Amino acid sequence: MSQFFIRRPIFAWVVAIFIVLFGLIALPNLPIARYPSVAPPSVSISAVYPGASPQTMNDAVVGLIERELSGVKNLLYFESSTDTSGSASVSATFKPGTNPEMAQVDVQNRLKAIEPRLPQAVRQNGLSVESASSSFLMIISLNSTRGHNEEELGDYLARNVVEELRRVPGVGRVQLFGAERAMRVWVDPAKLVAHNISMGDVTNAIAQQNVQIAPGRVGDTPSVSGQMVTTPLTVQGQLRTPQEFAAVVLRAERDGSTVTLGDVARVELGARDYTFKARENGKNTSGASIAMSPGANAVKTAAAIRARMDELAKAMPTGMEYTIPFDTAPFVKVSIEKVVSTLVEAMVLVFLVMYLFLQKVRYTLIPAIVAPIALLGTFAVMAVAGYSINVLTMFGMVLAIGIIVDDAIVVVEAVERLMATEKLSPREATSRAMREISGAVIGITVVLTAVFIPMALASGSVGVIYRQFTVAMAVSILFSAFLALTLTPALCATLLRPISEEDHKKKGFFAWFDRKFDSLTASYTARTTSLLKRGGRVMAVYAALVSCVVAGFILLPSSFLPEEDQGYFMTSFQLPSDATMERTLDVIRQYEKHVASRPGVDVNQSLIGFSFSGSGPNAGLAFTMLKDWKDRNGATAAHEVELAQAAMASAREGMIMSVMPPAIEELGNSSGFSLRLQDRGNKGIAALQAAQDQLLALAAKSKLLTGVYPEGLPPGSSIRLEIDRRKAEALGVPFSAVSDMLASATGSTYVNDFPNAGRMQQVIVQADASARMQLDDVLTLRIRNNAGGMVAMGEIVRPVWEQTPLQLVRYDGYLAARISGGPAEGVSSGAAMDEMERLVKQLPQGFAVAWTGQSLQEKASAAQAPMLMALSMLVVFLVLAALYESWSIPLSVMLVVPLGLFGALAAVILREMPNDVFFKVGMITIIGLSAKNAILIVEYAKQLHAEGKGLVEAAIEAARLRLRPILMTSLAFTLGVVPLMIATGASAETQHAIGTGVFGGMVAATVFAIFFVPVFFVLVVGGAERLGRMRLGKGAERCTPCE
Repeated sequence: MSQFFIRRPIFAWVVAIFIVLFGLIALPNLPIARYPSVAPPSVSISAVYPGASPQTMNDAVVGLIERELSGVKNLLYFESSTDTSGSASVSATFKPGTNPEMAQVDVQNRLKAIEPRLPQAVRQNGLSVESASSSFLMIISLNSTRGHNEEELGDYLARNVVEELRRVPGVGRVQLFGAERAMRVWVDPAKLVAHNISMGDVTNAIAQQNVQIAPGRVGDTPSVSGQMVTTPLTVQGQLRTPQEFAAVVLRAERDGSTVTLGDVARVELGARDYTFKARENGKNTSGASIAMSPGANAVKTAAAIRARMDELAKAMPTGMEYTIPFDTAPFVKVSIEKVVSTLVEAMVLVFLVMYLFLQKVRYTLIPAIVAPIALLGTFAVMAVAGYSINVLTMFGMVLAIGIIVDDAIVVVEAVERLMATEKLSPREATSRAMREISGAVIGITVVLTAVFIPMALASGSVGVIYRQFTVAMAVSILFSAFLALTLTPALCATLLRPISEEDHKKKGFFAWFDRKFDSLTASYTARTTSLLKRGGRVMAVYAALVSCVVAGFILLPSSFLPEEDQGYFMTSFQLPSDATMERTLDVIRQYEKHVASRPGVDVNQSLIGFSFSGSGPNAGLAFTMLKDWKDRNGATAAHEVELAQAAMASAREGMIMSVMPPAIEELGNSSGFSLRLQDRGNKGIAALQAAQDQLLALAAKSKLLTGVYPEGLPPGSSIRLEIDRRKAEALGVPFSAVSDMLASATGSTYVNDFPNAGRMQQVIVQADASARMQLDDVLTLRIRNNAGGMVAMGEIVRPVWEQTPLQLVRYDGYLAARISGGPAEGVSSGAAMDEMERLVKQLPQGFAVAWTGQSLQEKASAAQAPMLMALSMLVVFLVLAALYESWSIPLSVMLVVPLGLFGALAAVILREMPNDVFFKVGMITIIGLSAKNAILIVEYAKQLHAEGKGLVEAAIEAARLRLRPILMTSLAFTLGVVPLMIATGASAETQHAIGTGVFGGMVAATVFAIFFVPVFFVLVVGGAERLGRMRLGKGAERCTPCE
């Protein structure tokens, strides 16, 4: 093939131009993301039962849903949570690769079967089924400079913003932190008693008098003969204003007097609920969080949201404006820009190395032309495969830069050597060089491509990560090889000039460099010759290095992904169970005062009544956004977390935890580990709480763990109302009347809807605040009996104080407790997880640990890594055996792999880094690159040996001739990853994770390989030849009597 393109260089240019065109067309259309969609798809179900306890929600709602979910296809695990706010959430997570839309449809169909069995209040509020990420993409905040209160802001958001945002492509869920308007009927129980009216009378009267009426038309068909006019009738059936609702007649007396709703209640246009409050930089606002749908692109979705909000802002009332206090998309763009910058830096360093060795602009220009073409071709293939520009694919390209230019360097160096030594013309030298090295180029390409094949077989989230990296690397390498066999020889034949005598008379730096390199080559040749005479000692050193590699893998702590400074951190507030929203707000104000004093903080968004652990007046969550990395004067998110934790250590009550976000937001809500302590022995909530407390106490004593805390609402005091059913029956009080009174007075009752400015909104009945602040208020409530009299609640109800859970969590059908934490300084997450598993074994029998989110994926990746490593090495060995039709040649090549792994392990150990996914990717790369260096020597030594030279002579000659291309390509690759090792700012941690191991591995694979590979070749091939001669000799002896 190369000879064809040497004769027809224009044809080679045409092929290259087509590759460039396809790449340029694909590049603007590739989506940009930080990571591909690696999280398993999930479907969330939410239900609301106002006033219900966690146990009631668990029994009446969650239990039914969980039984239906158990039979859903491809279900991985499910988790449910209920709390005192009367809300329940169930999250069903499916196996990777499951179509999220089909999973959502399947769940909805299952829920249809149980809807008739759900409580009426739950059916009225409706079951919400959504397929969205558990983390927030951004938060929209609505502020006012003209005195709009929170209720007005919340209503405007609900009416004009939330529904618009839900229609933006990529948006999976929009949650309102505020509330739309509702007609609130605040009943005074004392006035009910005074007028002998029950709570049921109130709700029934509203339901009967606030109705839609369709009166029809006068004279409508069929009509009598001669009817000439038809007139529509109108009736105001539904009420619209507080005054109209206050006029609802509750009872009409015979004397014409009436008791109206306004006589027993205060009616106002208020908020539908008062569950959440939102604050931005210490000021009250109304907000909405946005979560992405599965597979959506963060940058594209965020841009579409901003564009939609800009349009909506034009119609906002004067004095009302929106802000975006929390947005994760900028970090995505900044991190990709940093990796692109690293890619450019790597290319510059690689080309400088090429110029140093090749010493002519024409020689350097050829690889400089080929490299961008190979990258553009990779972008074209990525577009066809549906991939995005993300840190994984870009890391693949950064690492591939050194490999891409390798093939071109090998070709150019071979052509230059033949022109210098054989005095050949560029065309003749190129033709001969391609005949000599085409096999090596193809062999190296096949090996480097084959080494990544097993990575594509990995399952789960880590499989997605491996495949993204694999495609970028493998496709780049294939394009590099293709161009090395087509465009590079054409360029060498046409661009290079014959080497004259003047060219040999180098002066200045290059002359000095060549003298030093020639001296190095001579010294290297002598050292290699000496080592070949001491093969036993060399193999002893090799055995020691392999032992170090084995020990390194055993001792190196494991992790999933590095913790990164993503430009923000989160703080969770969990006050005692009896804390009101006012008490929670006081603590959050203290936190807001601290972050306002920090120069590196840009904006803080606080949510009161909400946390990822559960909702309630004692819960809160803050998102603290930091300024751009360049504007922080060196401050990091991790440092800000430490300062925030220290500042809030003096908080009088509650538990405040500041945490970093997870590496992949779809896999959890915070960094560190996340587990579920399951009650598999069905011992009950009290035993589970005791086991959780015991586990937390053990974790607090461990030196491997830090910040281990219960990720949920704590248990607290509650009042159990014991209804004396016999006495109630004797007094003529229906049990349903007791239920209705409690639900309406201390809970709230949704009656029906009313039209308000073009939107149907709810009518909600509840006792006024002053009538439900104390237990006595509940016991003095009056219920009408069957005889028309009024019976006090205290006559038929006995209050009992007790400790009960404010939140119930179930995981895979088992009662569970959520626990999160992190490794101590210098300890990996894998070691921390192992420690937690050890501590759980000390708990009473019947309790077990289940990992979830990022921790579950970390366990899966750790289990697959040894298999992938072994499979990669086996594939490389088999490919080499097939290429060289030999078992000994591949063995002599593969023996160098542990040397590269030794360098990778040494580098990460020196920098105190763990064995994470990026390090594993780097190790797979090192396997291929180590083999590549060995192939350059072994393949040429094999040729020389086949021509009649002895093994030792062939090995020495091959090592001497291949030293320059090996050092040139290795130095180019090694310097290409230096920008990854020393990166700063956004995405620096991931760049360090992948660059460190590859750098150390490549240095070791080069330094050790040039000395060890000749020894391996002589020992292995020589041993194989001796074994072959022995077999032939024994065969001849057996045949002697037959002659």
